[in-house]
Amino acid sequence: MTDSGVGELERLRARVAVLEAERRPRHRARSLLAVVFVVLGCVLAPLAAVAAWTADTVGDTDRYVATVAPLASDRDIQHAVAGRVTSAVMDHLDLTALLSDAAPDQRPLLEKALGALGGSLEDAVRAFVHDKAQSVAASGTFATIWKEANRRIHRTVDKALTGSGGGAVKLDDGAVTLDVGPVVDQVKQRLVDDGMTAAGKIPELHTSITLLKSDDLDTYKTYFRLLQLAGTWLPLVAVVLVAAGVLLAGRRRRALVTGALGVAATTALLGLGLRIFRTVYLDALPAGVSSPAAGAVYDALTRFLHTTVRNVVALGLVIALAAWLTGPGRRAGLVRRLWTSGIGAVRSVADGAGLRTGPVGPFVRRYRMWIGWVLVGGALLAYLLWSYPTGWVVVGLALALLFALAVVEFLAAEPGEPAESADGPGAGPGSASGVTRMA
Repeated sequence: MTDSGVGELERLRARVAVLEAERRPRHRARSLLAVVFVVLGCVLAPLAAVAAWTADTVGDTDRYVATVAPLASDRDIQHAVAGRVTSAVMDHLDLTALLSDAAPDQRPLLEKALGALGGSLEDAVRAFVHDKAQSVAASGTFATIWKEANRRIHRTVDKALTGSGGGAVKLDDGAVTLDVGPVVDQVKQRLVDDGMTAAGKIPELHTSITLLKSDDLDTYKTYFRLLQLAGTWLPLVAVVLVAAGVLLAGRRRRALVTGALGVAATTALLGLGLRIFRTVYLDALPAGVSSPAAGAVYDALTRFLHTTVRNVVALGLVIALAAWLTGPGRRAGLVRRLWTSGIGAVRSVADGAGLRTGPVGPFVRRYRMWIGWVLVGGALLAYLLWSYPTGWVVVGLALALLFALAVVEFLAAEPGEPAESADGPGAGPGSASGVTRMA
């Protein structure tokens, strides 16, 4: 090599060294920014789930009614309502004048009813009233009162979450209470119908039961307002942050797996926190508040939040698994080879049995990649258009997509020939290697 050639080589080496030195800081900066974006997206994921639940439960009347309507048939709620109504009626019932005020023809019926209960007069009357209150609380009348009232006063759910609004559900000194006056009226009417005419003299009552109680409810009101406002855009921000981190990462597939698992993990922690908070909250309830009834209300209000948690966890796990399976890893390649080998074996058996695909086989073989993309897009569109997807919806769509891709691979296989290698030439999106290319 001449001196000029050696000099030119040295200059090229120096230039490459300079370019590498300039590239490393930019690469590190992009990697750091990618990590920051993915971490922020994972942190915001559980907050986004809470924000979406808050905005959705408060903003949708049908959704709210569907949430609270089952409480009317909850035994703990019925027992709490019956107990409170019984106390209200007994506080305004004159036991001394009860028998003397009864009409002569009604006294035998009343004495028979009270005598069958045994014990003192007050205990007998209380048991008699409680029996009527319990029957009203367990009747379809109470279910109708509960459902119609909650539909009319849908804005009052804002009381339970943010402390604003008005209606039957009201916030009083850190407590969410429900007026059971209409139930008292029903009980009074049944008592009168059964011969206790003195109950008709009880004035109109507006008594209530405590559904939720917390000394820190005023503090929670602020948080709920913020989450309600953020409910429409915070989930999108979390998704965009994770996506931006994946696009900036040097190893995008690894970043996608990490981000999906991170979102699933942080959201799962939210679900665990909801379980722990329920126990702590019920243990801290003051005396006089029905713990079972409060637990039933808590479970009803957070049911759709738990559904969202399971949905996000399932989606994160499915995305992470799909990204890993379509990657270049040795174990992922082994799984793909097992996949194509199994489908190829099934196709060979079908060919031996005389099955022919006709013109469908060549068509699928030719447009396998496009068909794969259409199937993936269809599964994604179905998930986005699903009103309220659950974790099982995610798993179901993933299994349906997997089955559809298996059918494509089956139809695309050459008749009478073994299936192509997972990494071999000509593989399309219906095969494991095609899925790899799509990812």
